[in-house]
Amino acid sequence: MGTLVRSLFAAALVVGWYSSFPGAIAQNARDEALSPSPSSPAPNITEQKLDAAAAALERVIGLQKTYEQRLAQADQADKERIVAEANDALTKAVADQGLSVEEYSSILETAQNDPEVRGKLLQRIHPSQHDQN
Repeated sequence: MGTLVRSLFAAALVVGWYSSFPGAIAQNARDEALSPSPSSPAPNITEQKLDAAAAALERVIGLQKTYEQRLAQADQADKERIVAEANDALTKAVADQGLSVEEYSSILETAQNDPEVRGKLLQRIHPSQHDQN
């Protein structure tokens, strides 16, 4: 369960990172992708894994919003059940894309630290589906 909680925390960080500054991050990712990277080559993440991670992330964003609203409105007695339900739904969203939670978390962590991977991941995410508030 510890790994799942860390994974969901990482997903939440990425969701916050992405949804708070999508235009700035996309521009920054493009700028950094155009700059030469002095030492660290991009890890070997296949295009298919990036596609799957992006699709999973889009689903996780929607689920996170839904469950945050449910938690905000829930009685204290129901919160633990809702968190367990959210964990199950988030795990399923990732697994439905053919990734393990560990693979998904690893890709998101890499995207946070590697401008090339981040740019590729951002290109696959469609903010218009999530950020038209």
